[in-house]
Amino acid sequence: MPELPEVETTLRGIEPVLAGCTIEQLVIRNSSLRWPVSEEVFQAEGRRVSGCRRRAKYLLIELGGAGGLMIHLGMSGSLRICDMNDAPRKHDHYDLVLESGKCVRFNDPRRFGSLAWWNHPAEDHPLLSHLGPEPLSAGFTGTYLWTRSRGRRGAVKNFIMDGKIVVGVGNIYASEALFMAGIHPLRAAGRISAVRYEALAQAIRDVLSRAIRRGGTTLRDFLNSDGNPGYFAQELLVYEREGQPCFQCGSILKRKVIGQRSSYYCTQCQR
Repeated sequence: MPELPEVETTLRGIEPVLAGCTIEQLVIRNSSLRWPVSEEVFQAEGRRVSGCRRRAKYLLIELGGAGGLMIHLGMSGSLRICDMNDAPRKHDHYDLVLESGKCVRFNDPRRFGSLAWWNHPAEDHPLLSHLGPEPLSAGFTGTYLWTRSRGRRGAVKNFIMDGKIVVGVGNIYASEALFMAGIHPLRAAGRISAVRYEALAQAIRDVLSRAIRRGGTTLRDFLNSDGNPGYFAQELLVYEREGQPCFQCGSILKRKVIGQRSSYYCTQCQR
């Protein structure tokens, strides 16, 4: 599933093509995505793209002061740049056709992605209004995590994967960050010190920044907007390395299901 680095990589791929261009036509081949595509999205036709940005795992295409399009890649979705006359492939569900002759095309075999319209300001949209801070923003600190964790008995891994606490820390990057910070994924969130939360916040920032620089993590079917995979999987320290030696201490890495997600950790390095 595309996580924050994959979505950020996609944004950086499509932004140079979209910025300043007019969306001449919106072609919907299949409106039965995660949520039915509403007629509202056709407000985008004839409007110039004033900016592109990301909020959590949502891509926001800004169309002046009117609002814009909100795209979610779902479990297996991807956007690619092509010529408007290129024949669509299987699972190509919609196109943003630009005045330049280019096209931003959405492909999603599982159809868990979405396309929606948002009215200004985007942060008031029901899908965004409840979200926590961005992990790469100034508002995300160890002190913030420590304050929000007080009294919580649940596992810290579930805590940092909660979008109401912080957005975009998916399963892969949660496992990696907890290993880097030396924190066991099952430790109760409320029983972690402020000092250790500072280390965890820094680890989250570091692992996400490195993943973005490497174009994301390709474990199954994620491709960038240029059709190439991400390469951060080559740098994973614990994720999907069950039974292999820890890079730090040599102990055999373990796997445990936490919150219905596979978690990978070292029993010696993480406490």
